[in-house]
Amino acid sequence: MGQMKGQRTIRESAVAEYLAGGVSYRELERRYGVSSSTLNSWVKAYKSGKGPEREAIERVARELGSEREELPREVLELRRELEEARLYNKLLNTMIDIAEEQMGIQIRKKRGAKQ
Repeated sequence: MGQMKGQRTIRESAVAEYLAGGVSYRELERRYGVSSSTLNSWVKAYKSGKGPEREAIERVARELGSEREELPREVLELRRELEEARLYNKLLNTMIDIAEEQMGIQIRKKRGAKQ
């Protein structure tokens, strides 16, 4: 499977982000749709020198690490909080959709309706 120059594989990106720091397996699992056990095995393979993309991963990790160092810690925390808020909002909307479907009633207010 070929790869165009300048593009990264999911494996390279995920391992590089993890190695750059500031991101957990759970966050990467959500971001890339890869299980945490798979991510763990990729990181272990990289650390043991068995990973096929070692050079690319090191380059990307350095780039990501320098980008993260430039951002204040507060910005990184705010980004994490924003991602959590987005996921929470998606969860609530899904719960409302399920409740509306199961109960057969409209829970959300219609726009422009008189109050």
